[in-house]
Amino acid sequence: MDEQHKAKGPASYFPAIEQRYGQPVSHWLALLAGRDEKQHMALVAWLKTEHDLGHGHANALVAHYLAQG
Repeated sequence: MDEQHKAKGPASYFPAIEQRYGQPVSHWLALLAGRDEKQHMALVAWLKTEHDLGHGHANALVAHYLAQG
């Protein structure tokens, strides 16, 4: 990916997330969509506790998910 098309913000973490955890980002977004909780840090804590994601990866997924509305 060249500089002009390089992902920015939370999406910049997506390739590393997919590589490290072996699931596509769509998997994580679907899990988040299934949660009644919509508070950012509560969702981050849930991903860290229940799915063993690192803080930065969980934070990026939640930020992206919540930004979608």
